[in-house]
Amino acid sequence: MLSRTADHLYWLARYIERAENTARMLDVTHRMSLVPNAAQSEAALWRPPVMIAGDLAAFEGEYGRYNAASVLRYMALDENNPSSIVSNLGRARENARAVRVSMSSEMWENVNALWLELRQRIRQGIGEGALSEFCDWVKSMSHLFRGVTYGTMLRDDGYRFLRLGTFIERADNTARLLDVKYHLLLPSPDDVGGAVDYYEWSALLRSVSAFEAYQKAFHDTIEPWKIAELLVLHSNMPRSLHACFDEITPILEKLCAARGWECLRQAGELHARLHYGRMEDIFQGGLHEFLQDFIAHNNALGAEIQRTFLNAPPH
Repeated sequence: MLSRTADHLYWLARYIERAENTARMLDVTHRMSLVPNAAQSEAALWRPPVMIAGDLAAFEGEYGRYNAASVLRYMALDENNPSSIVSNLGRARENARAVRVSMSSEMWENVNALWLELRQRIRQGIGEGALSEFCDWVKSMSHLFRGVTYGTMLRDDGYRFLRLGTFIERADNTARLLDVKYHLLLPSPDDVGGAVDYYEWSALLRSVSAFEAYQKAFHDTIEPWKIAELLVLHSNMPRSLHACFDEITPILEKLCAARGWECLRQAGELHARLHYGRMEDIFQGGLHEFLQDFIAHNNALGAEIQRTFLNAPPH
């Protein structure tokens, strides 16, 4: 298929997934803010979502202080912030409009309706009190888009590029979220094991829709190392790193056909590390180091996919 069409479909999926991930982070942070003494300060609670998005310098330059109102404005509604929900959904709609003929009519109607309702919600105002409902709406619309895609789109290369964009983006977000939690949200060993600690780890699981999955997998109290194992190595956990590469690798095998392209080699290498890796070895080498290395390699894979198939600079 034309690289231009593949590019639009790939980034359409990435932007919708990114908007959903941002909504998840904002929702779980808001819920944690309702827990007494959940953080030493409001800034300590609201800084991590901006850090996960990699936007600290831009945020501080424009807003200065970390609080609920400023982070909500920046990450949800600020059209000058390329990582905000409104920016991501706007770019998703533009990409969808460019390739309407390559999608089912239901897919286009879903993306267009999402954008129109978002503009209406913004006009009505989205305050801190309505944040959870807004985030739930973003997540629901993202789920609906994937469901419509799965139920109506021809299983051709266009479908594969959509799926590829979804899982590259999802793997990046899961790794960033887990890394920030381990190394920034609980800097003091004295916090470990307390009531607030339990609520924070529960919130992390809920942010990736994994609370019930954890209970089924471990039948145990919430423990940080088991959460890391679930989100890194468990192939049956839909948002884990392993599950993402269970999807990415066979997609690239079909796209590359018999040609041994570099992106397939990179994906296979990452998949093998997750498929055959052991959590004790990861912890021995350092979870932070493992996740930072994974993020770097996942980004390199995304750049290689861009260079190999899409013939366009990354969006």
